[in-house]
Amino acid sequence: MVNVVGVRFRRVGKIYYFDPLDLDIKLNDHVIVETARGVEYGTIVLEKRQMEDDKVFQPLKPVLRIATADDDKKEEANKQKEKKAFDICLEKIAKHGLEMKLIDVEYTFDNNKVLFYFTADGRIDFRELVKDLASVFKTRIELRQIGVRDETKVVGGYSICGRELCCHAHLSEFIPVSIRMAKEQNLSLNPTKISGVCGRLMCCLKHEQETYEYLNSKLPNVGDTVTTPDRLKGEVVSVGVLRQMVKVLIEVNGEKDLRDYHSDELKFVHRKTKAAEQQLTKEEMRELEALEKQEKQEGKSKFED
Repeated sequence: MVNVVGVRFRRVGKIYYFDPLDLDIKLNDHVIVETARGVEYGTIVLEKRQMEDDKVFQPLKPVLRIATADDDKKEEANKQKEKKAFDICLEKIAKHGLEMKLIDVEYTFDNNKVLFYFTADGRIDFRELVKDLASVFKTRIELRQIGVRDETKVVGGYSICGRELCCHAHLSEFIPVSIRMAKEQNLSLNPTKISGVCGRLMCCLKHEQETYEYLNSKLPNVGDTVTTPDRLKGEVVSVGVLRQMVKVLIEVNGEKDLRDYHSDELKFVHRKTKAAEQQLTKEEMRELEALEKQEKQEGKSKFED
C-alpha cells in the first residue's frame, strides 16, 4: 500500500496520483508536481489515502510543494499569455491559409512548451506554421489535432437535459458508447435525439447501461408466452423496465383480457434480452451508421517541434 493524493490539471480531466510525502495537503489545495510534460500546476481533488501498489503508475512521483502565492501569480500570468497566444495563432493560421479551427492554447507551468489544440476534417501540413510560431514564442511548440468530443470537453456547455455536459463537468475519460445501448434502454433511435452537442452519441447512454441490462434480464420479451400466478398462459404485450411490470394478454372463458403482473409473479424461460426493434427510415439508418463509424474512427494526430 502507498500513500497518494489525486491531482487534476486545468485542461486534463483525468486524475493523476502523486506521493504527498509529509506535506499537509488538503482538498482543493494547489500543488506543484513534475509530470512527463514538465513541472505542472494542479489542484488536489482526492485527499491523502492509501492505494494498492498495482493500482498506481510506478514509480510514484512526489508532490514538489504546495503552491505559493508566486506560483498562483505565475499560473494567472500563464492564462493571460494563453489569450494572447490564441490571437497570434489565429493570425498565423490565416496567413498560411490552413483549413483548421483553433480550439485552445495551453502553456505548461514552466513555460517549456506551448500547446495549440485544433480540429480539422483531415490531416493538416502545419510544419511551416510550427516554425512561424516557434520564432514568435521562442520555446517548444506542439500542435495537437483533437476530435469533436475533445473540443466539446474543452469548450463546455449544456445538454438537452439542462445540465452541464458530462464530459466537461466530471468525466475524466471518454467512455465507449454504441447504438446497442440506446436499443437496450428502449430509447428513440432518431439520431438527433441520441446525439450530443458534439454530434456524437451521448456519453450518458453509458451511465445506466448496466442497470438496464440487469433489469432487462429479469423480464420476458414482448411476444413471449408466460404463465400467470393463476396458471393461465398469455402473451406479453409490453414491459415496464424500471417498475418491472408486464402487460399480458390472456384468454378467459373465450374472452381476451389485458392484465398487469410484476415480473416476479410470472413463469417464463429467461433468455438473453433482445434489443427493441424500431422502424427507421433509410435516412435515419444512414445517420446511425455514420454515427457508429465516426465513433470508431475518432482519433488524434500530433506533431512536435
